[in-house]
Amino acid sequence: MKITIYGSGCKNCVKLAENAKKAVAETGVEAEIVKVEDMKKIAMAGIMSTPAIGIDGEVKIKGRVATVDEIKELIA
Repeated sequence: MKITIYGSGCKNCVKLAENAKKAVAETGVEAEIVKVEDMKKIAMAGIMSTPAIGIDGEVKIKGRVATVDEIKELIA
């Protein structure tokens, strides 16, 4: 599984990445977490407000920091 964090590196983007790491650790799911900070690539993914999280190439949540529990539901 590939989890993509989209964001410029702001504190909310960092928090989302931390929540994703925590969710992966708590569920035991094998996943690669990738950060995309290039605004052109973020826009090409159809994201107009960050942070956002994608699972296996599909954007699931954008414009806010997803909680650990929300991410666990997405990757379960």
